[in-house]
Parts: sequence; C-alpha cells; structure tokens
Amino acid sequence: MGIIKAKQLVHEYIRRDEEGNVESIQTALDHVDLDVKQGDFIAILGHNGSGKSTLAKHINALLAPSEGSLFVDGMDVSKEENVIPVRKTAGMVFQNPDNQIIASVVEEDVGFGPENIGVPTDEIWQRVEESLKAVGMLKYRHHSPNKLSGGQKQRVAIAGVVAMEPKCIVLDEPTAMLDPNGRADVIRTAHELNQKKGVTIILITHYMEEVVGADKVIVMDKGKVVMQGTPREIFSQVGKLKEYRLDVPQVTILADLLRQSGLDIPLGVLTREELVGHILRIAQIDS
Repeated sequence: MGIIKAKQLVHEYIRRDEEGNVESIQTALDHVDLDVKQGDFIAILGHNGSGKSTLAKHINALLAPSEGSLFVDGMDVSKEENVIPVRKTAGMVFQNPDNQIIASVVEEDVGFGPENIGVPTDEIWQRVEESLKAVGMLKYRHHSPNKLSGGQKQRVAIAGVVAMEPKCIVLDEPTAMLDPNGRADVIRTAHELNQKKGVTIILITHYMEEVVGADKVIVMDKGKVVMQGTPREIFSQVGKLKEYRLDVPQVTILADLLRQSGLDIPLGVLTREELVGHILRIAQIDS
C-alpha cells in the first residue's frame, strides 16, 4: 500500500510587485508523479533548484499543490483538516538541527513534540527513551544540545521526530552542514530506523554516497522527475547523471574508467568492497 502518492503534482511560486500585480510565475514542481510504499527507503537527488525541497514541503503539508494531487497515508494534503494529521504521519528533519532544537536539555527537547500533541506523561518519557536509544543518543539525554557536535544535534532532531511515532520521515538535506563523520552517523541512523522500525524514509540529498543503500533513487531536474530506479540502475548511467550536473560516487567513476580501459567490470559498481571483489576476480582469472 502506498503511503505517499503524487499525481501530476504542480507547484508554482507567484511573485508580485508592491501593488499586488503578478510579476512572474516560477514552476518549482512540474507534473510530478510519485508512489512510495510503506517501509521504502527512497533517495531524491537533484541540483539546487531542481524542486526536491519543494516536494519535501508538500509531503509535510507545509505547501499545498497548485495543481494535481498529493496523498499522504490516504489523506489529501490540500485539505485544511488534514494538515496536522499529515504532519503526524510524515515527520520532517531539516538541514540545520539548530532550527529544530528548542530546549536546553536533550530529553526535554525530544519530549516536546509528544507533549504538544497531548501524549500522557508516562508515555512521553517512554517515547523519549526509545527514540534516543534508536538514534544512539541515550547517554546524552541530560546534556545540553549546545555542547553536542553537528551530527549529534541532528540525531537529537531525528529523535524528536521519531518520538512523534510517524510512519514516514522526510530528511531534507539533513547532512548538508555536517562533517563526514556526522554525515555517516545520520545516514546510518536513517537506515536503522527503516530496517528495525519499518519507518518509511525519504532522503533528499546531493551527496551521491548517501543514496547507495536506498531501495529506489529519484532524480529531479527543473521540477520534473527525470530518472528513477535502483541505485545500481541510476549509477550505471554516469553520462546522464553528469548531464543533470550531478556527481557520481568516486568508486563508480573509477570502475567506469577501468571498464573503458578493457577490464571486465560491470556497470553500476557502488562500493569499494564490490570493486575490489571484481579486481581480485580478474586477477585470479589472469593468473
């Protein structure tokens, strides 16, 4: 069953002058179709201005469609009465964790969302403990968020969303402000939530290495979905990705160059381990 279903989704930004007259209309989403099943891990790639963050805001009911439709767990996001239920179903994690952390103690911050929707106190603390454990931050429950690293802050922000018990979490470039270690922590946390708790994950990113473990990759350009498939299917098309100004994982580029030089290496190599395995196999054949 699909948890997110978009059909011919359009979003237009209208710019007006001081007198309220329309100056220009920019199409941020151009007839997008999307079908995400419960439990999927979906990665959305795209250059700046491709429409991926606008799509994320629709899934969280922060924006309403100009045309077309978007349903989250069967709820029409354009209906006012569905806004709060949609946000409970599809939690959102933004680029900057400082924008989501509001309390001076980690556990209080994680408990803020459930308290806000009237969860009983005993259950709040249970959710706080489980959420912090799920993101590997339980030992920091009494710390000040201000003294945490960027990656740790982002995991606290994710815990705050997890405590709301959403079916889906949308991560809108959650690692853009983090160092490589922090990025790895956050992506690992997202995969664990997906695999252990069955939470649907929609990861919006421009780091190619982060999408390798996704079930499906969607590439956006100028408001349209221009490619979709498994990570291997997408990264087998190095030239096409470059047309859309997207990088490719370095190991995939190296494998591509080795194949062009005559080595028997398949398309769409995704990890170093995979490439090493192919090289060792070739070495054994040659010996």
